[in-house]
Amino acid sequence: MPQNDLIMRPITGREELDLFNRLPYVLNDELAEDFDLGRRRPEWMWVALRGDRLVARLAWWTRRAGEPPFMLDMFDLDDDLPGSERRDLGARLLETAMAAVVPEGARPAEYSRFIPPTWRDDEATRRAVEDRMAVLEGCGARLLVERLRLEWRPGTPIPEPSGRLRFRPVADPEELVELMTLVLDGTLDAHSHADLAQMTPAQAARAQYDDELARYKSPREWWRIATTHDGDPVGFVIPARNSYNPIIAYIGVLPAYRGNGHIGDLLAEGTRILAAQDVPRIRASTDVGNVPMARAFQRAGYVNFQREINMTWS
Repeated sequence: MPQNDLIMRPITGREELDLFNRLPYVLNDELAEDFDLGRRRPEWMWVALRGDRLVARLAWWTRRAGEPPFMLDMFDLDDDLPGSERRDLGARLLETAMAAVVPEGARPAEYSRFIPPTWRDDEATRRAVEDRMAVLEGCGARLLVERLRLEWRPGTPIPEPSGRLRFRPVADPEELVELMTLVLDGTLDAHSHADLAQMTPAQAARAQYDDELARYKSPREWWRIATTHDGDPVGFVIPARNSYNPIIAYIGVLPAYRGNGHIGDLLAEGTRILAAQDVPRIRASTDVGNVPMARAFQRAGYVNFQREINMTWS
């Protein structure tokens, strides 16, 4: 679709990945495999070209082949262009691609961007992040949350069990969903708050289980429920593997037991389970505003290697 000297179009297929990758981003190395596995589709990967020069691009991603777009996780501009020009080009590409990909009246998929942990300290990096956010805001998106991306690396000591809690496998999905419902009371997680604005805690917990936890192909025997010595549930931890990394997918402490440091016990148990699989790393994330969780990861030796911006459309 030309506009003056600008051509905006989806890529033709896998053969144009080299063209798409002319703008740098941390996900570039994953695109080929994602494409082969159906998590990327050519009609979801758009480029803006001036002649042979790639000046903007964007792409949606989905968890599994055959499913609709789950995340707008790539949106890049040519940062060598003047600020107003690159923002204008980005807005034109975003509006054109969304009109083609997002069904009329549907809510667009959430936007995600991985950024350096100290992105505000470098002027060029800060400007690049804020330019992209400004374009998205101009198209109706709003900031939902900024998150810490965390990583445990082999050789990092894992705290020994404190002995305060006992751990057992999850008995069945209904037990876990019930505990997930309870931990939503007083949650500090921004995505959970957004869910609770639209559904009951029980519905939100069930949706998270069905849409996320139930999809992991890693053994459910890794999942743990923490109890008191009398057998009363205190919380749970979900170690898992997603399509890219071993992860701590979810940690929850029941409201009655918060403020006693049990997050650290749960995190150590989940880390211990994954480390026993001889993994190259363990990834996790939490909201910047979830200070108790962030501090627990820091105490456990997890490194903040990136941040993530999430934006949504209402």
